[in-house]
Amino acid sequence: MVQRWNLVTYLFVAVAALKSAHCFSLNSRRPIRRGWSTTANVVAHKTLQSTSSPISPRTIVSSSPLTLFATSSSGIASASVDTTIVDEVCDVLVLGSGPAARAIASLLSAPQQGAMKVILADQNVDKVWPANYGVWQDEWQSVVDRFQAAGVPFVGGNVDNAIDRAWNVTDCYFGGSFDIPMEEQMRVNRPYYRVDKYALRDSLTGNEYKIVKANHISKAIGPNLYSPAGSLMHDEDGTTIQLRTKDDQFLTVRSKLVVDCTGHETKLVLRETRPESQPPGFQIAYGCLVDVDESNSPDLSRFGPYDKEAMTLFDYRTDHFLTEEEKIKADRAPTFMYAMPIKDNQVFFEETSLVARPAMSFQECKDRCFRRLEYLGIRVTKVHEEEFCYIPMGGALPAKDQRVLAIGGSAAMVHPSTGYHICRCLMGATDMAAAIQKEMSYSPAAPNLDRVAASAYDALWSPENIMQRNFAVFGGEFLMKQNVVGLRGFFDGFFRLPTELWGGFLAGWPGLPNNDKHESWIARLWYGMNFIVRIPPLVAVDMLASIATYMVTEGVPLPQSVTPFFGKPESYEYKRNVDGVGDVAAKSEARRMLLESEVEKDVPIAFSSTEDGRILSESKAGILSQSVPQFKSAEVVEAKRKAITDDSRLDETIVEGFQ
Repeated sequence: MVQRWNLVTYLFVAVAALKSAHCFSLNSRRPIRRGWSTTANVVAHKTLQSTSSPISPRTIVSSSPLTLFATSSSGIASASVDTTIVDEVCDVLVLGSGPAARAIASLLSAPQQGAMKVILADQNVDKVWPANYGVWQDEWQSVVDRFQAAGVPFVGGNVDNAIDRAWNVTDCYFGGSFDIPMEEQMRVNRPYYRVDKYALRDSLTGNEYKIVKANHISKAIGPNLYSPAGSLMHDEDGTTIQLRTKDDQFLTVRSKLVVDCTGHETKLVLRETRPESQPPGFQIAYGCLVDVDESNSPDLSRFGPYDKEAMTLFDYRTDHFLTEEEKIKADRAPTFMYAMPIKDNQVFFEETSLVARPAMSFQECKDRCFRRLEYLGIRVTKVHEEEFCYIPMGGALPAKDQRVLAIGGSAAMVHPSTGYHICRCLMGATDMAAAIQKEMSYSPAAPNLDRVAASAYDALWSPENIMQRNFAVFGGEFLMKQNVVGLRGFFDGFFRLPTELWGGFLAGWPGLPNNDKHESWIARLWYGMNFIVRIPPLVAVDMLASIATYMVTEGVPLPQSVTPFFGKPESYEYKRNVDGVGDVAAKSEARRMLLESEVEKDVPIAFSSTEDGRILSESKAGILSQSVPQFKSAEVVEAKRKAITDDSRLDETIVEGFQ
């Protein structure tokens, strides 16, 4: 009997919800915020409110991805949807579990930052991060300080602050071109760190946010539209999204914001199409953590030519290739060795293709790695780890007006010329978290989530930061077309610049050391002028020709980044949708004059409060349906005014315009 009564109750509520939603869709005139393609999602959420059923978590999960969503043929949520049944409710849902995801989750949930309710969702949350991270000491310290101030300290590691190994100096080898001897070592007096990825992961995995082992199932098919239909829906109060566990159970999460940290090839974040961008280049590297046989080593302070107390950043020499075919191949598609001595006879080697389009094969990098080691007399006895590094560089930024936020690879935050990422990503996470917390604090109960999302994106990609990135994108395109001779000359000149100039270029992110040397157009122009006189003439001429060609083919981005004559890129900042509001003053004046008019007539739709072009509701239009005498009638004016005042369908777009 109880079950039958519950069934009847549910059917009654569903019918009531459908009727309520239908009336709302006819009568309500909500303002459309910038970036929304339809109002259907808002209608669905208004139905939720009209049923008077609060959102609350439930413990039973669905076995079907769409059982909680009724959708129309267009894929937009139907007004009859009961979205009150959800498994989890939070302020912010973070998708992914890499450094970007755990960083933004930790920052937003930190008690001293407001302690937002955060859920981090990823089926692979327990997996070890595959990458090894190398960072400049001063850059890492700036990140550590920023996180410490936010209440998220980095702990652990052999050197503390989640650092595994430190070197006081960094070495490079560019011999073989421009009269640089093959054995010549360029030493850079700037300390370098190897991040302890396990300690960093632990530091960013606190008890302040909840972990759900599930992935999203959605794909963006248009601005704020997703497939399969009903799997992700936005409304003015938040987002409802379905997640899937490894055992094919489905969870429904209700969140105010969703942050996508699923990586470079995200399915949820669309890319900007104007201005059109070149596709990304790719950094490919094969790395291995190995033991080396030192029984016959003539110098135990070195692994071959590599000093154990120095980090080797670049070895672009190619003397280990013996046949003409190998030399030609290595010249046209250069790679370099990157070496991190760890302890005793253990070292991490990585053979890297800096940036190429299309990408070099991993097998080619692996073959070159062991060919080089063999030539240098470095005999590997055991391989502890292998790394296959795949980093898209450059490409388009996230499109504007998206409700789903992106950070890390999803937000194209990798340095377009170098592939550096971790410090930029972590520093950017503090910027995004601060922007979210600030915007949410303005109206905690009912924040403007479009404004929050826009402000969060703008915190990452301000017009100034976009221009700095555009400058680096050109750098990546130039490096991509260089053979090994050009790269040797480029980097030999690069590291002969003052440290603050080349260090600022490698940082490329606000808040990192020396970035102020690149944050303005005049600073970037000064850097370029200093750089071009330090590289070999052959490379300098090629660079000047590339600049001219790039400006012709790619247009404004490069000259905009080094001159004041082309304005700034479009901002991500929130803008009210003026198409939905119009000129409030003009429309208000027209409505006032119509009230005072001696002539009764239909009102132009632009000035009316109803969709049929009348200023009154149908039920009240009869008041003035008779002919009006051709003289001012106070009774008529008052009747009109009273009818409009009483009309529940007063145009809310106009009202909001006065706020």
